[in-house]
Amino acid sequence: MARGPLYQGKYKPQFSGHETFPLRYGWLKKVFDRVAETEQDPRNRTACWGDDAIARFGVGKNMVASMRHWAKAARIIEEPEPNSVRTKKFGRLLFAPKGLDPFMEYPTTLWLIHWQLAAYADKTTWFWAFSHYPAITFDRDGLIKRLTQLAKDHAWSRVANTTIKNDIACFIRTYVARQPSGKTGHDDALESPLTELGLIKAVGKKDGFRFVRGPKSTLGDGAFTYALMDFWSRYARNASTLSFEAVMYAPGSPGRVFQFEENDVADRLAILDEVTGGALQWSETAGLKQVVRNIELNEQNALSWIPHDYDAVPRKGVA
Repeated sequence: MARGPLYQGKYKPQFSGHETFPLRYGWLKKVFDRVAETEQDPRNRTACWGDDAIARFGVGKNMVASMRHWAKAARIIEEPEPNSVRTKKFGRLLFAPKGLDPFMEYPTTLWLIHWQLAAYADKTTWFWAFSHYPAITFDRDGLIKRLTQLAKDHAWSRVANTTIKNDIACFIRTYVARQPSGKTGHDDALESPLTELGLIKAVGKKDGFRFVRGPKSTLGDGAFTYALMDFWSRYARNASTLSFEAVMYAPGSPGRVFQFEENDVADRLAILDEVTGGALQWSETAGLKQVVRNIELNEQNALSWIPHDYDAVPRKGVA
């Protein structure tokens, strides 16, 4: 029987908020900058999302709502109180004026954003598709039927078929570029930066797709280490060891979210000692395959590995 956050009694699903718009280039930086400009005001929510936001961001009202949704889902910002909006540590690390990648020029940044969207159960379709869907290939109608049935099985309230259908359409457009046509220009076809990850490909028949499993050459060791620690802190925070099976197969794990094969995860874990200077170590003692930690599990320690990926890796398109 499947386990994980989606199958807990108090779980509240989310199939909306994006207003049917997938994440677009530049949105996270624009939202981060606006929130950073106003967060000295403890009641800055109106300043961020009020009527002037339409003119400031140069988009319609629904798109402003979508930008806000994606920035929160990517953990760039948060709304800790009803009237306040704040930047988060993860957002500041990437998008501050002296951040690692304010303009999303490095592939590692895209992997990190994908992790925030798919490793947490907040976005139901994203989490379920990467962590629970049992096959490599799928079609749009099949996803709709499975998620609709899941909602019925768990008696999730206020989940309409149309809402799930729109969410799945947005999910697919987040990862699969639309082919340019007479009605769709090249810019629209590449509207989501996460299409560059190649995690999902269109195949064969219309509305047929497949998850692309295997090694991810543009995923840096720093980002993988961050993801591993972030997952560990939620999966078994007090445990000093974490099994290979959990890293590979548990809902929300690096193996699931990054669509690795077993050998890919094994290769990553084998060099943890070198990558982290012994903070995390791979052990196969007494037939037990597990990661041993010699570091506290907290957000700051997890984030500390991310900068390593930006020291030697060129920006996208830069030799």
